[in-house]
Amino acid sequence: MENHYKTTEEGKEFILGEIKDNIIHYDIAKTLTYLDVKGKLLFGSHFKIYEEDFKIIYRLLIYIIRDKANCKKHDINLNKGILLTGPIGCGKTSLMSLIRHIVPKERQYQMYSARNISFEYQKDGHQIIENYIKTKSFCFDDLGIEQNLKHYGNDCNVMGEILLNRYDLWTSHKVITHATTNLNAQELEEWYGNRVRSRMRQLFNLVAFDSESQDKRK
Repeated sequence: MENHYKTTEEGKEFILGEIKDNIIHYDIAKTLTYLDVKGKLLFGSHFKIYEEDFKIIYRLLIYIIRDKANCKKHDINLNKGILLTGPIGCGKTSLMSLIRHIVPKERQYQMYSARNISFEYQKDGHQIIENYIKTKSFCFDDLGIEQNLKHYGNDCNVMGEILLNRYDLWTSHKVITHATTNLNAQELEEWYGNRVRSRMRQLFNLVAFDSESQDKRK
């Protein structure tokens, strides 16, 4: 028996694929149509999916829908998260915010700004780190844009500590972490240190925009 897998936006129904034997089989063309509509609802009428980004979007889609065969072809490990890198304004945050909406809600990760987490730490201290090392899937946006902030005089690389703890969660419970960043590998190591950078290699699949990608916010 076949059933459509669909979602609704502002009263309009979008079919994303078929459900066969309790497995969703996505139609990529229909999914892209939905993402364009959803993107405009989330980010405004100026939002568009650029043809130049199709390769990046395809890699993100096959990962999020857990297409094992195509992930294997593209060397994507489904047991790891995604680290989406690229220059400022290329669309990293928008895409990571967007693609989670094509899977059922129970499989969606939550998005958090690394900068805001650091400000929360400055205000409330170590408890903030505890908030982000729960057994849930998170995406940390803009790694490296945050600052080392003090709480009652104590310096802390907040996101570095969170990533180390998320690595422990991954090794013990296979909890997935995603992230976006403008930084390259050397800059990440300079900011977070060799230990964190080493853990990041194990935590993430690297998906990278071209360094010459245009700033879509202009």
